[in-house]
Amino acid sequence: MTPAVQAEILLISVVCAAGVGLLGLLASWLLRDRSLRWQLAVIALVAVAAPYAGLVAVTQRMFISGHDLTVAMYVGSAAAVVSLLAVLALGSFVARWVGAVRTNVRRLGDVDGEIDPPRGPSEFRELTEALAETQGELAASRERERRLDQSRRELVSWVSHDLRTPLAGLRAMTEALEDGLAVDPDRYLAQIRRDVDRMTLMVDDLFELSKIHAGVGQPVLESVLLRDLVSEAIASADPVARTRNVRLGGHVADGIKVTADAAALSRAISNLVMNAIRHTPDDGTVRVVAEPLPGAVELSVTDECGGIPVADMERVFEVGWQGSAARTPGEPSVGRAGLGLAIVRGIVEAHRGAVTVENLDPGTGCRFRIRLPTGSGVATGSGV
Repeated sequence: MTPAVQAEILLISVVCAAGVGLLGLLASWLLRDRSLRWQLAVIALVAVAAPYAGLVAVTQRMFISGHDLTVAMYVGSAAAVVSLLAVLALGSFVARWVGAVRTNVRRLGDVDGEIDPPRGPSEFRELTEALAETQGELAASRERERRLDQSRRELVSWVSHDLRTPLAGLRAMTEALEDGLAVDPDRYLAQIRRDVDRMTLMVDDLFELSKIHAGVGQPVLESVLLRDLVSEAIASADPVARTRNVRLGGHVADGIKVTADAAALSRAISNLVMNAIRHTPDDGTVRVVAEPLPGAVELSVTDECGGIPVADMERVFEVGWQGSAARTPGEPSVGRAGLGLAIVRGIVEAHRGAVTVENLDPGTGCRFRIRLPTGSGVATGSGV
């Protein structure tokens, strides 16, 4: 067979195969809304019909005999039937696997829906495993949303109660002053001032918490000495500690620096210190200690609150949580609405840190820990 004949046979085969392929593409487009098994059947038919078309065309050009064409047609027909049946069977399996994935996708939105175990080829198994992971994340998100909604409801209830009490007192005292019935007006005015201060603190906490939840007011980071922030917090809380006969002290090494918003981090430390003082009985001790760690610094505030019940440990940093009677030996934190520790967590997490709490020896107290990434170098020094 000469090269020219070979070239002509190759050209005829390519043209016939291209024509059959275009027809197959057209059939696939017309069947685009049907089951995947029909698309597989079209592929099988194109694979068989392309050689048939080439054989017929080559026979017409008298490059092969009619007898050889008949033999090839018999062989090709048998192969076509077997291939088509195999493709249809494979299409049924694929449709079943796709149906299982579709069912699992629909179950993602069900609260009690369970994802069927993976089956089929590796791609379908991987997709099913991804759906199972997504369902777990959705369940965790629902739980977080439920707890957040519960915290919001409790916050509204507690804030309403904490506002109603001082407002009722303010109304009664102002009416007494207006009617001239106040025996000691100066004492009434001082009490009004204290109530206004408590409500102002509550409003400030609510405003700070709303900024944290809204993601606005990102911290202005700078290198600050942790010892200065702790000293300011202790100095600010010392008068309160003295009125309750609570000993306040600690140790922070000189030179410990963190990259943080000084005002925000100072507020977080002050909240922890004031929280510890309020929940420590008279003649108790509150200690603030900061220690350098590899690539981080840990600040701890230890009190003598008597410990936190195990059932409350996961709720300590929730919005509106105010503790149980076992943790409040002194007067309740009227006017705070349980926002202080939630603000602490928001500020610390905004600094890419973490805050945790743990109970000490049974019946003694607890320790809050703040861990933050460090700024520049660390050196040792004297106590606060």
